[in-house]
This record gives sequence, C-alpha cells and structure tokens, in this order.
Amino acid sequence: MLKLIAMTGLLFVALAPSTVQAQKIKNGIAVFAALDKVTANISPLEIAVEESQKFGALTITPRVCNTRPLTEQPVTSAFVEIDETQLDGSEKRIFTGWMFAESPGLHGVEHPVFDVWLTTCKMPTDG
Repeated sequence: MLKLIAMTGLLFVALAPSTVQAQKIKNGIAVFAALDKVTANISPLEIAVEESQKFGALTITPRVCNTRPLTEQPVTSAFVEIDETQLDGSEKRIFTGWMFAESPGLHGVEHPVFDVWLTTCKMPTDG
C-alpha cells in the first residue's frame, strides 16, 4: 500500500503543471512606431522607461519594458500610459495597459489621428 501511495505521489508530481517561467529582461528604453494619419508618416520613438515623450497631441510614458533571452520564445512587452492633450490644454488618459510587440494590432493605440504600437525594447547602450 505504501508503495502505491509513493508511486501515486510521484505520478502527481510528474503530471503537475510546470511553474517555471522564462526570465524577463528589464530594459531601459521602449521603442515604438507612431503613425500620423494626416501626413501618413511613421516615426520611430525611443523613450526611456519612466520618462515621457510627446507625439503630436499624445504624451507616451512607458513604465516597464521587458524582453526574454535570445534562447527563449520572443515576448516583448511594455506597460504604457498615453495621455492626449485636449483643446482646452487639459490631459486625458486614453490608454493604460500592456503592449506586445509580437501582437501590435491587439494592444496598440488607435486614435482618430495617431496610432502607436510597441516594436521592441532595448538597453540604453544598444545600438
């Protein structure tokens, strides 16, 4: 009986879902592509984490930008806040959430005049 319990426990451990996750690499710069629909120009934006940059009426602030090691499946994600400057000068938050470089249409910002999506993350010393 004891042998059966030990074997059952071993089987349970073998079938338990793995909790091992790929290690995240925290980067200092989030790289976005921003489209001005009026001029049809796409601009690359490199913004340091915890800093803000204007693009037209938008202010983009990445809070976190993570990648995975080259040996892992690529997952590039950033937590981003985007505010729009209104005609009266006030700021309105139009986006707060995660963006994923591998799925730009899923969590990009679609605005009547501007689109913004994450393309990659990098360290400040990267080229």
